[in-house]
Amino acid sequence: MARARKAQLTHLDTKGSARMVDVGAKRSTRREAVATARVRIGDKALGLIASGSLPKGDVFAVARIAGITAAKRTAELIPLCHPLPIDAVEVEVEAAEPDTVLITSRARTHARTGVEMEALTAASVAALAVYDMCKSVDKGIEIGPVRLEHKSGGTSETYRRKQR
Repeated sequence: MARARKAQLTHLDTKGSARMVDVGAKRSTRREAVATARVRIGDKALGLIASGSLPKGDVFAVARIAGITAAKRTAELIPLCHPLPIDAVEVEVEAAEPDTVLITSRARTHARTGVEMEALTAASVAALAVYDMCKSVDKGIEIGPVRLEHKSGGTSETYRRKQR
């Protein structure tokens, strides 16, 4: 069981200024994170996606590639993230409910800090790619929630989102 830690904002120094956390003394461990994003989309656009008739092409393939690319560039997008040697990123995109595209991203590394931000970035950018591909057909697309579902590795306990 992980040791109890005092809650603190690790990205702030003693004066309250933003800082990058020093992970140099931490031990490298296998780490994994899973994130999801939901994209609510109209029947017309979803029908065009399913039939492969959308003018811009294969929405799910573009979203997968966008998500993988984004995960690899997370440290460039989020100012205080550490660049990580990502071992694997998987992005699944599927029609879920009658009006929803579900995106699930999984990121893995062997490093001194976790890959939650990479998984969340992958899911978020994949959702944005779905929006971009479908916006000419449906301007009312909604993205969200985007959330962490699972994380493991490191010294903190394994996290699994509780089903509601």
